[in-house]
Amino acid sequence: MIAIIDYNAGNLRSVEKAFAAIGEQTEITRDFRVIEAAERVVLPGVGAFGDAMGQLRKYGLDGVIRETAASGRPFLGICLGLQMLFSGSEECPDTEGLGILKGSVVRIPPANGLKIPHIGWNSLKLQEGSRLFAGIKDGSHVYFVHSYYLKAEDADIVSASTEYGVTIHAAVEQGNVFACQFHPEKSGAVGLAILKNFAAM
Repeated sequence: MIAIIDYNAGNLRSVEKAFAAIGEQTEITRDFRVIEAAERVVLPGVGAFGDAMGQLRKYGLDGVIRETAASGRPFLGICLGLQMLFSGSEECPDTEGLGILKGSVVRIPPANGLKIPHIGWNSLKLQEGSRLFAGIKDGSHVYFVHSYYLKAEDADIVSASTEYGVTIHAAVEQGNVFACQFHPEKSGAVGLAILKNFAAM
């Protein structure tokens, strides 16, 4: 079973439906016991960094997420769920993130007339050896919605990047922890293939 963490902020139903489409059982929950018993855990996210971290702390889910990351069970952060795995974001400088991974989350700079937020389909440059992108073709397109982006401290954890005025670290992998800035649940067949890779871990 895959636990989808419910903290009143996130595209929970879209993620649930995407996993259902590939035949995976999920449960949307904030129950510690359910999360701790799940084979895999997903942290979705949309909205503002500070508000989302506030909700995680309100329900005591920040500790459960850290424990899951340390447990060896596969963990997937999506969009804001990726950003919260790091120490903080320029969006809310006074709010601490989970600090599970190292890097900075900064605002996408306006460049060459590009609109902010970055909304729509963009191609991925994939790194060899990625488990999340096994069988996915380099250059595949996925769906993004964000104004802030990750600059990972360690380039070795970056499994995919994209270009939007700057190089955006679009996905990371470190041990059992996986995260993507884009929305696999909104990325058609490519997104479902990525979720299938995660579900098979």
